[in-house]
Amino acid sequence: MQISQLPYADPGVPDVRSGTRFLVWLGRMQLGGQVRSLLWGLLLQLSIAGLPVGVGLAVQAVVDRDGGGLALGCGVVAALGCGIAVGDTMLHRTAVTNWITAAARVQQLLARRTAELGSLLTRRVAAGEVVAVSTGDVEKIGWFVEAFSRFAAAVLTLLAVCVGLVVYEPALGVVVAVGVPALALAALPLLPRATRRADTQREKAGKATELASDTVAGLRVLRGIGGEELFLGRYRAASQEVRRAAVRSARMWALIAAVQVLLPGLLLIAVVAYGAGLVLDGRITVGALVTVYGAVALTHHPLRNVEEIAMAYAFSRPSARRAARVLALARVTGPAADAGDRKASGDLYDPLTGLIAPAGLLTAVVCGDPDAAGRLADRLGGHPAEPGDDHVSVRLGGVPLDELSLDAARTAVLVQDKEPVLLSGTLRELLDVPASGAVRPEDALSAAQCGDVLDALAQASVDGDGDPMRTRITERGRSLSGGQRQRLALARSLVTDPEVLVLDEPTSAVDSHTESRVAAGVRKLRAGATTVVLASSPLLLDLADRVVLVHEGRAVAHGTHRELLAGEPRYRAVVTRETDDEPAAVTAGTEALEGETA
Repeated sequence: MQISQLPYADPGVPDVRSGTRFLVWLGRMQLGGQVRSLLWGLLLQLSIAGLPVGVGLAVQAVVDRDGGGLALGCGVVAALGCGIAVGDTMLHRTAVTNWITAAARVQQLLARRTAELGSLLTRRVAAGEVVAVSTGDVEKIGWFVEAFSRFAAAVLTLLAVCVGLVVYEPALGVVVAVGVPALALAALPLLPRATRRADTQREKAGKATELASDTVAGLRVLRGIGGEELFLGRYRAASQEVRRAAVRSARMWALIAAVQVLLPGLLLIAVVAYGAGLVLDGRITVGALVTVYGAVALTHHPLRNVEEIAMAYAFSRPSARRAARVLALARVTGPAADAGDRKASGDLYDPLTGLIAPAGLLTAVVCGDPDAAGRLADRLGGHPAEPGDDHVSVRLGGVPLDELSLDAARTAVLVQDKEPVLLSGTLRELLDVPASGAVRPEDALSAAQCGDVLDALAQASVDGDGDPMRTRITERGRSLSGGQRQRLALARSLVTDPEVLVLDEPTSAVDSHTESRVAAGVRKLRAGATTVVLASSPLLLDLADRVVLVHEGRAVAHGTHRELLAGEPRYRAVVTRETDDEPAAVTAGTEALEGETA
């Protein structure tokens, strides 16, 4: 795989059982690149390790006054120099390719999973963790995949050096063959502690990123309540914890690096001292001592790769574990999910709660618990809200949603989250979404009561004609109020014109007058289509064809708003916020509502 061929047509199905298995899967998926990097790494490392041979031949030739031997030694050094130049260049090229392609594969997998899960992703995983995985973690995972082939080349090179020295000069070669493996394994006792400290650092960094993300997202609210200093203090504290954890982690890696410098130096001293004695005894030549000395001195290069792979694994393993945790989240599908373009229509039925939304009607659902309402909205969209819910799928016209392909399921049922996100771009781009074509953007904007939003965008338009459709909306719509963002998101959902539209508190950020007009607009535009609204506003509930009360996870009552208000105490308690001390106030409020609607 080359960088020019990105993105992948199919990034594959990852092994997400653990972080280590995910790293192994990534390496296996890039086997060709790993082999190329290994071969170029062997050329580089063996060329470096072979330099002492040429130098030893040249030195011995000078001692023996042998011109031919000197020429041979210089020729060997020159050839090995060319091998180093070519190997280093090509190794860098293939290693960077492995790094980038591995990171791109992970990013593609994350992007696909994010698109598949939608808003459900941030319900199950903190937003800060998603950001950490898609940025810094991706780089660290790519680093390990890239470093592994160089590590394999270093191990093979060390093995070749030890075997070669034993064959070339057994007396000194045995010392090197025993000492080099000990050097490579010397840092192992320190790795568990270094890994734990690296894990702690990454965990604290993830929490700090999450805190920063949440603070930026809620900056407008924080300024309104004067909470900037409070959250700034919290972020300072979290940042200092990250700094301290990073320093503690760096100390361990500095100790490992010191060991990798100290022990080879001691081995080199031992080889020189022992070899000098052998030269004085006449058992080996000066050239042989120079060769062995040079070979031992240059083992620091492959040994650095051993240290690097240990560091890469320590930093990438928690990153891979987080990525695997995100990628393990999936839309549960039945055995018939890929059986062609299967479609469904009819009543929407949730077996878990017993909720029925008849086809063609506006059904309002009242839940006393807002979190329960959010989980129910997820279920109606085909996503199990709880780990044990995946065996009971919501049915549309008798067809389980998990037996539909993802495209078919999203065409059939669209869920608008309680806090929808607006992407940056023009208003025309915002409303340019996959749709049936039956609803015009102008009609959707009108139904969602976006007149004031259009006026504000027209004033901010860069065009002379003040076309609001060409005005750019800032990231996440932060230049708009909460109610304006909510209504634009509602208009976007209405444009898609799905078989079933599920709205979770679509008017929670608007005033009562606007809410009434929005409810009427949605009812008119969605006439004859199935619409489910999870809300507790009497103005919206009174316009619904059918109202269902979900209490403690079960649909316990249904009827019109007024019927339930008069005959169902649990419904009345949720809608009117009734308490035991306020029966008279509730009655007065009900009468006022009836008088207003009359």
